[in-house]
Amino acid sequence: MKSMLKKWNQLSLVKQIIIGLIIGIILAVTIPEAAKPVVILGSLFVGALKAIAPVLVLFLVMSAIAQHKSGHQTNMKSIIFLYLLGTFLAGLTAVIVSFIFPVGLTLAKGVKDLTAPGGVVEVLKALLLNVVDNPVKAIYSANYIGILAWAIVFGLALRNAPDTTKAMISNFSDAVSKMVTWVIKCAPLGIMGLVFESITANGVESLLSYGKLLAVLIGCMVFVALVVNPIIVFVAIRQNPYPLVFKCLKESGITAFFTRSSASNIPVNMRLCEKLGLNKDSYSVSIPLGATINMAGAAVTISVLTLAAVHTLGIQVDLPTAIILSVLSAICACGASGVAGGSLLLIPLACSLFGISADVAMQVVGVGFIIGVLQDSFETALNSSTDVLFTATAEFKEWRKEGRKVDIHSA
Repeated sequence: MKSMLKKWNQLSLVKQIIIGLIIGIILAVTIPEAAKPVVILGSLFVGALKAIAPVLVLFLVMSAIAQHKSGHQTNMKSIIFLYLLGTFLAGLTAVIVSFIFPVGLTLAKGVKDLTAPGGVVEVLKALLLNVVDNPVKAIYSANYIGILAWAIVFGLALRNAPDTTKAMISNFSDAVSKMVTWVIKCAPLGIMGLVFESITANGVESLLSYGKLLAVLIGCMVFVALVVNPIIVFVAIRQNPYPLVFKCLKESGITAFFTRSSASNIPVNMRLCEKLGLNKDSYSVSIPLGATINMAGAAVTISVLTLAAVHTLGIQVDLPTAIILSVLSAICACGASGVAGGSLLLIPLACSLFGISADVAMQVVGVGFIIGVLQDSFETALNSSTDVLFTATAEFKEWRKEGRKVDIHSA
């Protein structure tokens, strides 16, 4: 038994999830009655995520804002602007594509008797009321809008706090993130239970919708990487952007695809910035920062999965609400945890915009973990490669203003 556990722990999380997915399908098709108890595994996994996600959002955002410090005179303002612009446009792209190719999900339970918001006025009213909700109540009731608002307020209030206080908050943030990694280690068992429940309740055909969902997700990310980002770069530097785009995808995106961690890819990005001849004072700050707030792939994931839930429940979305979702998905993405599947934990925040309950939203998160083997790899590749792309773009823009030659081909 010990040797089996040792071999299991040596497998990557991706392989473990694939095994859990396959076992769940086999059990549901062959012995659905005898294997019925495995449903509890999916419920426990979703319950654990539901419990820890509000605390994670609070401490991640609060810690990031409290510890922000003014840096040297660099291109950070331009870089941060590009980060935020790229993340917003990625979310907007995902919203548009989701309207063109609507995807529905087959959820196991909890999708009946839901009341959709009447329109943008009602959505904004509910949004404002959620913002000023009691912070303790917001955490207890998983009001992610309120949690995000209070996390920002607490973070700003703690900007001038002693370093020991900031260190304590950072330690809490790290501890909660560690707890999330423990929960995610149980993902193979949770996915097995979720897949089993989905198939036994709705049939094997319920899995077919995941293929379409994955196609929309990956299609959006590829479009952002090869169309949206190059347009942003071209507007900034007035040169053919594709040599720089392909260089970043090749030397940063490929490694990020397999490591599935923006934080793990920071050394790779730092070396690439050095090869490009960028200012170290800029990229030594912008690359770690980008691993935290430059989350175009996460914005795509949040927007697509949220609208998949919206389409599943038959909620009508007007244009102003769609734009609000694009902004909200960008904000959510900036607060995404660096752990695997971190962006999925913020889907309930976006779902709350449409009055979707936390129970249903966490089922959507479960679907996200089922397709997460590819989704998270493409998401991380887009996020991490864009860190270097926009850092270089901001500096090349300054070079162009100063009359310096920008030779992307030889960089």
